[in-house]
Amino acid sequence: MDELILSTLSKTWIFDLDGTLVRHNGYKENGMDTLLAGTKEYLAAIPPEDKIIIVTSRTEEYREMTMRFLLENGIRYDEILFNMPFGERILVNDRKTSGLDMAVAVNLNRDEFKMPQVKRET
Repeated sequence: MDELILSTLSKTWIFDLDGTLVRHNGYKENGMDTLLAGTKEYLAAIPPEDKIIIVTSRTEEYREMTMRFLLENGIRYDEILFNMPFGERILVNDRKTSGLDMAVAVNLNRDEFKMPQVKRET
């Protein structure tokens, strides 16, 4: 997928943390996180009226460290959920009567933040 064609409506972005925004298990291996290239810039370009939710399988013991890292690196988010299961993340939503699908999924290769370009249609 090279391009995400999205409406001009405000959005909810849901990002996994490890292997998507930061190097997978870097906080365990090196004692610290490392942002993946392009992550900060992409998240900064998300319009302020959009919501950003981060989900992670990290346990509560890593909450303070994780939130401090995100703050120190200027990563904007509205909610962060810890203790999520390790399995698939399934997003279920409706389709508007206009035909607009309200659920979009993007799967990235682990530790490669290569998001498709966003094109907003009116």
